[in-house]
Amino acid sequence: MSRRFQALTGTDSAWAPAVDILETGDNLVIRAEVPGVERNAIDVKVEDNTLILSGERLREAETDDTQAYRRERVYGSFVRSFTLPKTVDAARITAEYKNGVLEVTIPKAEEAKPRKIDIKVA
Repeated sequence: MSRRFQALTGTDSAWAPAVDILETGDNLVIRAEVPGVERNAIDVKVEDNTLILSGERLREAETDDTQAYRRERVYGSFVRSFTLPKTVDAARITAEYKNGVLEVTIPKAEEAKPRKIDIKVA
């Protein structure tokens, strides 16, 4: 399945969330790590057989008396794009955000699911 599901990383992003791509019996699942990103700052859309995840992690407001000694966290916009295989039903894609992880479920098309063929006695 990995050859049919190629990941393309957006190049204009300040950062890109790490993702896992899994295959279950009926679905492909993408899990993206986006801690610190508000749910309403994330977009999931399908365009021309491409799944696009985008969003923005905003820096927390600081007061005038704040002095930073080290900054390692990354802020800004991100974009991740994934070419969908022809064996999925893009119209039924769902997304859920929980504990900093965005999970996108991509159902396989009915014709792509394995099925058992009954053998009739002649």
